[in-house]
Amino acid sequence: MVETYKKVLEKIIKSFLFILGILIVIYMARDLIEVFKVIMTAQMKGSLVGISDFILAFFMLFEFIVMIIKYIEDTHNIPIKYLVIISITAILRQLLVVHDNGLQTLLLTLSILILVVVLFVIELIKEKELKRGKTPK
Repeated sequence: MVETYKKVLEKIIKSFLFILGILIVIYMARDLIEVFKVIMTAQMKGSLVGISDFILAFFMLFEFIVMIIKYIEDTHNIPIKYLVIISITAILRQLLVVHDNGLQTLLLTLSILILVVVLFVIELIKEKELKRGKTPK
């Protein structure tokens, strides 16, 4: 009985993730159309920030699609490495968009540095586990 519930819940989760993926792809297509319109119009004054926002949002959505695919492929498990990389991407986006406050820029840069150190430590742990003969998670 428990296995039946588990299978039903897994199917529901996969269905919701599929719907979410389709919605994200539709939103990405809409963003591409908007970027195309902004680039093709003659009014380029002040639109560089708008284009940057569209492109950065597009790549964030792309990362979410990759994360959903990875979640389904890896038996419903998202590796911590992908979450850290997505966090770095989000912080970079914030750093590119908001760069007028020196303290905020410094804190965002420090947070990126911390996350890069975390990635380095994760890779070191994987190497040690491989040397011991264990399979890394």
